[in-house]
Amino acid sequence: MHVSMIELKAALRRCFEASGYFVGNYEDAANMILWLEKHGLNGLGELDRAISYIKEDKEKPLSTVIYEDNTSAIIDSNGRSALNCIAASVDLAHAKALECGIATVTVHNCHNRMFVLKALTDCGRRGISAAAYWQNGSQVVSEHAVSINAGDRYPSYSEATTNLASLDATAAEKQALTIICSSRVDLTTSLQQSKGNSNARYVSASQVAANKEYSVDHGIDIDETLWSQINKIGEGILVENTERSRMGAGGR
Repeated sequence: MHVSMIELKAALRRCFEASGYFVGNYEDAANMILWLEKHGLNGLGELDRAISYIKEDKEKPLSTVIYEDNTSAIIDSNGRSALNCIAASVDLAHAKALECGIATVTVHNCHNRMFVLKALTDCGRRGISAAAYWQNGSQVVSEHAVSINAGDRYPSYSEATTNLASLDATAAEKQALTIICSSRVDLTTSLQQSKGNSNARYVSASQVAANKEYSVDHGIDIDETLWSQINKIGEGILVENTERSRMGAGGR
């Protein structure tokens, strides 16, 4: 089925608010999904893989800083989705880069790491170069890299299937993401030419921009089952607001 970006954003906001995301976090989550989708990077496909688990995040501990110095940090996201924790990690890297010129933040136990692209794009638009790298898969391992230079409006993204047989159990459990930000060095990077990689895919910044133009003009196609799931979850906040309104009316 076909929906407008305005319709999709409103439905996503209700969905994440009803799932217990904090104020601000549900806005971030909706924007991360919409950003990927409208730039041709399958945000709805990422959401489809995550939607069955999003309510579990409110039961998990908040992200914890387990090491920090002037130029680096290690953060444990405690198995939460990037939808409600990764923006803060990128902001930390951004702040350290402003202070020291370059900074690295490693995030462990974080799912749905593709959603980092929106936060990195915001860094570039604020005048900080940014890049991120992660691996997916316990059997066939894929690598992912994204980067944006200071002042650019759009990032580049690359992914590739590696010749690694598998990640060891410890590495797979860590679900790690490395973020690098710099106020002094351009961080353009790509997996396209990496040794041992196959099925490499590279999406340039200009292609990302073109994808957005198409989405703005034509809207977004969404699977009807996923659309129903989003709205089913979002009904929770509508019911809650209705009950609150009734209580308020009765109290006057």
